[in-house]
Amino acid sequence: MSSGTEKGQSPEKRPRGTRAHHLVKPEHHRMQHVSWLRAAVLGANDGIVSTASLIVGVAAAGTGQSGVLLAGVAAAAAGAMSMAAGEYVSVSSQADVERADIERERIELDIDGEREQLELAAIYVQRGLDFALARQVAAQLTAHDALGAHIRDELGISHTVQAQPITAALASAASFMVGAALPLLTAWLMPVSNLIAVVSVLSLLFLAALGAMAARVGGAPILAATMRVTFWGALAMAITAGVGSLFGIAA
Repeated sequence: MSSGTEKGQSPEKRPRGTRAHHLVKPEHHRMQHVSWLRAAVLGANDGIVSTASLIVGVAAAGTGQSGVLLAGVAAAAAGAMSMAAGEYVSVSSQADVERADIERERIELDIDGEREQLELAAIYVQRGLDFALARQVAAQLTAHDALGAHIRDELGISHTVQAQPITAALASAASFMVGAALPLLTAWLMPVSNLIAVVSVLSLLFLAALGAMAARVGGAPILAATMRVTFWGALAMAITAGVGSLFGIAA
């Protein structure tokens, strides 16, 4: 009659990979948000700053409320398309470089796999493994997925941070429109006599909230992020208000 230990495998006889699979739970890191967080924060920040600055500058020039709103809407539409196009082009360029490097690595593996395995082992030695263990790790990873190992450990490209042009473009455009809608809505509801002060104050509050939210999602210090975006937003609005006043058309 077999004992429970004999019927199943003892912990010592179980495959090490199987034990690790059951004992180690997958961790969720903040870097998993980086593919969309940077584009979304940049878009929303630019939407608030550029639209609010334009509204403040045009209002400081003495333009009526309808003219201010028209300029703000036009700026929001143009800014969203500009952000989407710019983000798509820049991230596409990054993706092109990544694909070229991956293709080159694939060719090198086909031509001289042994040399590439030694190159992988050298990377692990630099990270702290002794040469014998590094060779063993490189051999096992090569047998499992040679190209994947080189993409990750030699090129430093992972699925988490891999360039995604369409995602970045859509996130930038959408977040820009959300950011731009905040000062636009304020300008629509406020009388022109209070427009500059109210738009400026509320836009700075929006920027502070955005900086705090982005810092929380990214795990960064909230106060520093909030002060950073608020300072640059205030500077942008102050400069455009000064330009508007300097070239004002008010009677």
